[in-house]
Amino acid sequence: MTTGVPDSALADSVLTRLTEVYPTAGDPFRAQEQIAYMKGIAPFLGIRTPERRALSRTVLQGAARPDEADCAAVALRCFALPEREYHYFAVDYLRRYVTRCSSGFLPVARRLVTTVSWWDTVDHLAAHVVGGLVAADPALAVRMDEWIEDDDLWVARTALLHQLRFRDATDAERLFAHCLRRAGHADFFIRKAIGWALREYAKTDPDDVRAFVAQHRGRLSPLSVREALKNL
Repeated sequence: MTTGVPDSALADSVLTRLTEVYPTAGDPFRAQEQIAYMKGIAPFLGIRTPERRALSRTVLQGAARPDEADCAAVALRCFALPEREYHYFAVDYLRRYVTRCSSGFLPVARRLVTTVSWWDTVDHLAAHVVGGLVAADPALAVRMDEWIEDDDLWVARTALLHQLRFRDATDAERLFAHCLRRAGHADFFIRKAIGWALREYAKTDPDDVRAFVAQHRGRLSPLSVREALKNL
């Protein structure tokens, strides 16, 4: 699938309802608080998460199940809107329907990761959308080997975090290789992601994580080590 916005009657309907329903619940004062908390990454309507998800159920009531083109159209059109709540709607929508998407959806996921990038959308896309695609088609794992090398830190962070929910199915060799590949990265979000990915895998194999950290403590940042061993 290309990253252009496909034609989709379903997306037309969803976006019409979404842009009618969401603004009615906006709170300008809360919006300013959200903008400050998210470091000005995007404007906000000012809708709390529980209320937003209730509104989303209203928007999607009676809507058909999407196919892959519908998923792409809904997500890309939401991310083209300025307010962050629309981006959250897109992420939630893809989490719900990622099983309707093939491996060909990965370029769309990458476009979303690199659009108005911040942890609040990227981390969910990594663990639930990109991770879901790789779990369904393990051949995509080699694409994660490409993403870990990317100059865009959010693409690299996605590669580090895509196995967060894999548990026993985690490819530990790949996880450790990715952590080492970016161990020297100066950015907080990469160092934090390394520690988070290791900490999550430690729930499955704590001994393996302890041994990895012990062997490579000199290469890993103190932040990565602290996060990796937090629960051990």
